[in-house]
Amino acid sequence: MPVLNRIAAFSDEMTGWRRHLHQHPELGLECHNTARFVIDKLKEFGITDIHEGIATSGVVAIIEGRGDGPTIGLRADMDALPMDETSGVAYASTVPGKMHACGHDGHTTMLLGAAKYLAETRNFSGRVALIFQPAEEGEGGGRIMVEEGMMDRFDIAQVYGIHNAPGDPVGHIGTNPGALMAGVDTFWVDVQGVGGHGAMPYQTRDPIMAAVAMVQSLQTIVSRNINALDRVVVTVTQIHAGSGTNIIPDTAQIVGTVRTFRPEMQALVKERMATIVEHQAAVFGMTADLTYEDGYPPTVNHPEQTALAAAVARDVVGAERVNEAADPIMAAEDFSYMLQARPGAYLFLGQGDTASCHHPAYDFCDEIAPVGATFFARLVETAQPV
Repeated sequence: MPVLNRIAAFSDEMTGWRRHLHQHPELGLECHNTARFVIDKLKEFGITDIHEGIATSGVVAIIEGRGDGPTIGLRADMDALPMDETSGVAYASTVPGKMHACGHDGHTTMLLGAAKYLAETRNFSGRVALIFQPAEEGEGGGRIMVEEGMMDRFDIAQVYGIHNAPGDPVGHIGTNPGALMAGVDTFWVDVQGVGGHGAMPYQTRDPIMAAVAMVQSLQTIVSRNINALDRVVVTVTQIHAGSGTNIIPDTAQIVGTVRTFRPEMQALVKERMATIVEHQAAVFGMTADLTYEDGYPPTVNHPEQTALAAAVARDVVGAERVNEAADPIMAAEDFSYMLQARPGAYLFLGQGDTASCHHPAYDFCDEIAPVGATFFARLVETAQPV
């Protein structure tokens, strides 16, 4: 079954919704105008059971089906990224320093398309919970919604989400019945030295030298302490130190990210990082403090729900376009918190040879929005038939 005829009929409307959202990006938890747009559309569709202000600006709307049954959750993220857009499209961001560089405008549009169809047809039992989430990009809006009791409040039994996938063929769907995306942690190392004149380094304890040695040593965690069959990434992304060409500073700071799939690997990285930081600082006669922040956990699909989602995907796009054994990726997703709270699955939907997510030239492929909407709709009808 290709895109549902009814969804195909209003696909141009969906493109209009998406491009409006693209022009008006919002960040973090403060997605108030985006939420208002979503709510107005839901009301146009005849949906009245709408709950606002979850995780500050999140929205959950309920569509009642025909007869008793469980509640299935469908999630879309709404927030943008703090960066300037260079795509050159006519509908580019109108807000300096903000753009939809990860396709959340498209995810919101896909869920709105499914909502319109499901509200019209109601060819399912039980209920659908439409979850429009803020703050996926760093603040953990998914975690906050779960902590605020969303799953129990709306009696959600299972939950599903989709993310666009630049580089994968248009309309192809990928997933797997286990770890699909990594957990993400952040670390900061503050090195305390003794500054002085750049011409007289022997009178100082140079924190830059210690920081450079730490960066090199941190790279050995993966290469020498981790089994090559385990997926782990330790990446230093920032070094801050100094203020002049002839000044050795008192302090230096290292910042970076860690990606893991298993708690044992996360613990090992933390242990080795603490040891390296302490002893490398001591080698140079100074001290250093490590701050390690646990971030989003790995996104781990549930086998039964993944099998259901894959079956629906085959029905929608054809078996030859579905990969049920997709390789995990090292990016992270706060949908992981929802999958910790309830069984469900996360999937990738290919959008062709486009700029990557988080690139200033990125733009969501409008062609795949009806595919995603159809997937959501058919998932509900399949999981909860009348």
